[in-house]
Amino acid sequence: MNTSNVKKIILVLALATSYAAVAGEVSDSDKIAQYREMISDGNPADFDEMRGEELWKTASGPKNATLQQCDLGKGAGVVKGAYAELPRYFKDTQKVQDLESRLLTCMTTLQGIPEEEITARPFSSDTKQSDISSLATYVVGQSKNVKMNVLVKNPKEKEAYEIGKRMFSYRAGPYDFACSTCHATSHVRIRMQDLPNFFDKKDAQSAYTSWPAYRVSQGLTRSFQWRLNDCYRQQRFPEPKFASEATIALTMFLAVSANGADYAGPGLKR
Repeated sequence: MNTSNVKKIILVLALATSYAAVAGEVSDSDKIAQYREMISDGNPADFDEMRGEELWKTASGPKNATLQQCDLGKGAGVVKGAYAELPRYFKDTQKVQDLESRLLTCMTTLQGIPEEEITARPFSSDTKQSDISSLATYVVGQSKNVKMNVLVKNPKEKEAYEIGKRMFSYRAGPYDFACSTCHATSHVRIRMQDLPNFFDKKDAQSAYTSWPAYRVSQGLTRSFQWRLNDCYRQQRFPEPKFASEATIALTMFLAVSANGADYAGPGLKR
């Protein structure tokens, strides 16, 4: 066999191997998509949403009050469509707040629950569900199919957006990572996970509107604050304080990038 033929065989084998690898990747993605579609009519997040609704309507805390007077931006007690317009500026706190920081305000002011008690366990675990996480799941469910419309009009909203935008591309930590390291390029993956490009409108809309979400691998519904917290963990950054101004600013930037899309959560994740 001459050298030319050997080279041709090697080239064919290399192309075949590459094709098989690519085909395998597509197959894995398709399987995940099929699995999500198969169980989409029975998302386990529904149970957390029901728990959150019960918490919303049940008197609790030192003041023995419900959260039915909580103003999420559309008036006291109005939940429908509220999440699709968050984060936003609130006059009573003089701050830009996302859903969870606003729920924290309502729980402390209306029910009298100490902030440190709420933030001591803000995320659900195998042994205990987080009340604020369940409440968030309930609220987001009331914006399903509502178009995202997060405004940047108030000076503090503009400031939060610009800070969030800068944070998204800020590189630091032992790995010199930024959010943009994983989420500023199209058609890339980590293992079986497709990574959305937040500078691509369609990607940004699809990604943001699917959170909060039920994580099948963890058997838990995860809030958006948890998602950001876990991203910081993977970047080896210090864990952010729950409902901090930094996470709210980052959420502001990401939420605005999803404007115009129908909110589709709570979602399903691997």
